[in-house]
Amino acid sequence: MILGSIPARTCRAWLLRVSLRQEPCFFSSVPPQPVPPLAQTLQGYLKALEPLLPPEELSHTRRMVQEFSRPGGLGPHLQEGLERRARLTKNWITDWWVQWAYLESRQPLPVHSNPAISLPRRDYNDWRSQLVFASKLIAAVLDFRAKMKTAQLPVEYMRGKPMCMELYPLLFSSCRIPGPKHDYVAHYGSSRRSPTHITVVRNYQFFQLEVYNSDGSRLTESQIHGQLLRIRSQSWKTDKEPMGILTSEHRHTWGQAYNRLLRDKLNQESVQMIETGLFSVCLDSPVMRISDEKYASRKAAQILHGGGTYSNSGNRWFDKTLQFVVGEDGSWGLLYEQATAEGMPVTSLLHHILEYCEHPDPKRAPLVPLPMPKKLYFHIDREIKWDIEQAKQNLDILINDLDVYVFNFKKFGKELPKKHNLSPNSFIQVALQLAYYRVHNEVCPACDIASQRLFRGGRTEYIRSPTNQALKFLLAFDDRSVSREAKLELFREAVDAYTVLTEQTLNGHGIDNHLLGLKLQAIEEGLSIPKVFMDTAYGLATHWKLRTGQVPANTDSVMCFGPLVPDGYAVCYNPQADHVHFSITAFNCCEDTNAETLSRTVKETLCDLQELLEPTV
Repeated sequence: MILGSIPARTCRAWLLRVSLRQEPCFFSSVPPQPVPPLAQTLQGYLKALEPLLPPEELSHTRRMVQEFSRPGGLGPHLQEGLERRARLTKNWITDWWVQWAYLESRQPLPVHSNPAISLPRRDYNDWRSQLVFASKLIAAVLDFRAKMKTAQLPVEYMRGKPMCMELYPLLFSSCRIPGPKHDYVAHYGSSRRSPTHITVVRNYQFFQLEVYNSDGSRLTESQIHGQLLRIRSQSWKTDKEPMGILTSEHRHTWGQAYNRLLRDKLNQESVQMIETGLFSVCLDSPVMRISDEKYASRKAAQILHGGGTYSNSGNRWFDKTLQFVVGEDGSWGLLYEQATAEGMPVTSLLHHILEYCEHPDPKRAPLVPLPMPKKLYFHIDREIKWDIEQAKQNLDILINDLDVYVFNFKKFGKELPKKHNLSPNSFIQVALQLAYYRVHNEVCPACDIASQRLFRGGRTEYIRSPTNQALKFLLAFDDRSVSREAKLELFREAVDAYTVLTEQTLNGHGIDNHLLGLKLQAIEEGLSIPKVFMDTAYGLATHWKLRTGQVPANTDSVMCFGPLVPDGYAVCYNPQADHVHFSITAFNCCEDTNAETLSRTVKETLCDLQELLEPTV
């Protein structure tokens, strides 16, 4: 599957035509994604603006919405177009969403787009154990892929309903390709001769490692370990240029450098091996060890961007869909590119890895000599050398601008809100709103990421906050004149209101995908962008100062990504029964935001809410 149109000049002979026909059926019996009623979405949009806008601005926007939605007007016309599109396509919004949210973005992939998941540190601190664990991890991922290809992966369910599984085949042998105006994604895993190799990178040097024997069987852990030892012996620290740094650039800049790089046949072959590989494994040098809490933050940052050009950033190819990071100090995790991957399938893969690692290797290594892993070489002329130097400078500026703060809140977990008949996710969302309000003395547009995989080809949608109920609670909570009973009632109302929004969004009735669809439908028809989308209120409503995401997992992992706007935060959390893992990021260039300050306030706020529910006096 190739997402996005491919510029003719970048179609090279080695780009494979692919489809999903040769994969097992991943199109579960899920319904098509509905187009919500126009009136419902516009009403929801106005309601979402009420906590954010002063009355006169809200009245102006309300008049614009009324004009847009009048019978026979532009809104109903565009709605008809979307409903027609829904009848003719697998999913009326997904292709547009992937194109708009990811492939047309020109920002660098590290920090701005690619999420990282940091896993608990393994119990080792040397290169020998690093390679043993990396061998186990590679075998586990190949085992997961084998189960996927033979339709042994169980269909996932959410609230008793099956979820669409078609993202799973796209996790492997996929890569984002830079273009001059927008990128596209090439997927090589369904061709007649599917790739049989992975890419391993150490000390900025890339290797093609075949992971299947000539008879089609997977390499055993001991075979993989032997090959990783060979790679280590060929990758001592040298003055090699960090080619992977190029993929961290602004997408237009990288697209130009990409075309220069591929003028050379040697470079073309090496890039092809990286792009077509099943996945990549980055063997990193140790993360600088400090206090445990600071180490957790630095470990997450290391997986997210590599730690800088003097650390492990040259060990990344940020365009690759799946990159597993294994550090010499026991740190490990996963970095992924979002055009073809998202949190829940990746979390399932990580859960499989952790289960697999609990058991000894079930296979004995055959006594067959293996070919040497192939080192990938690059011809670097003066232009490419200059491109690399510029990329190094720009990435270090970006990394130094990002503040990452990871912590484990240990006072309670999701069992506390459950005990009081409150949704744990809604509880945390209202807590984050209160923490933000305490730091900045204002409410802000916030978005939580919700899956749309209950529908065929569904991806993600935003759950918007704050609500009117949340605003009332925020204004009352630190007011001493308001009784505890009144605060508790307002808190419950705020949590319940968010739970209702969540239900609507999971059922395909969120507002942001629909608003985006109406806007893009107008562009598709060659019409002017409707005034309702040129209104300052729409700009304010989509300036997400608080980007949040719950990534529930069966392990103590934490996801990490950068804010969506320069003056915003990104907050990820993984609620466990008796604790919650958080990561909070902000940009240092903004004087108003500070990740550590918000983190401290989140801890205090959660404790205050526990006291509200279960007073100690």
